[in-house]
Amino acid sequence: MIDFEPIYLTLKLAFTTTVILLIVGLPLAYWLAYSKMKSKVIIEAIVSLPLVLPPSVLGFYLLIAFSPENAFGKFLDNYFDIRLVFTFTGLVISSVLYSLPFMVQPTQSGFKSISKNLIDASYTLGKSKLETVFHVLLPNMKTALLTGIVLTFAHTIGEFGVVLMVGGSIPNETKVVSIAVFDEVTTMNYHLANVYSAILLIFSFVVLLSVYSINRRFSKISPLS
Repeated sequence: MIDFEPIYLTLKLAFTTTVILLIVGLPLAYWLAYSKMKSKVIIEAIVSLPLVLPPSVLGFYLLIAFSPENAFGKFLDNYFDIRLVFTFTGLVISSVLYSLPFMVQPTQSGFKSISKNLIDASYTLGKSKLETVFHVLLPNMKTALLTGIVLTFAHTIGEFGVVLMVGGSIPNETKVVSIAVFDEVTTMNYHLANVYSAILLIFSFVVLLSVYSINRRFSKISPLS
């Protein structure tokens, strides 16, 4: 019989990760889009690293870093009573790091697509940088913003390597759907593995279909930038 707890944990992880990256990723994307510092290419490379780095490699280093046997993990454990290995909190932090480029890159492109004349006009009218971001930039990059949100959410749902390394497979704590599929396959329960896989497949398809449809509608009615 299907256990709905992994589905709930997966959605909770994806939602939490997306909200955090929306708060953290937008300022970072803005800075990368408009900063003239030559050293920003280093930050761009670090942000994009999860796109090419195998998830198991990133998960391994996070596991080492978060472990109470090492300096960082020991510091958190001794001074804040926080353990990140095999906990949902650890999964969230790992997912934020692994999904970072899926939020930053689309929104960075969105910021770059805004005409400089539109930004200058906002400043000429006495708008501050913050007002310009919320009243000029974000409304004119709805497609990029939506793409970043949806890709981050969908990517987090499909995570496996990082989740397995940092969280393991603890029921009601870190056992998300991708891990549930792996567990069912290892026990040769292919029927239940197929059910979980089908849920992920259908959900992912519906999410992508929705974002493409909405983006197409936005592209027809978007204001001039």
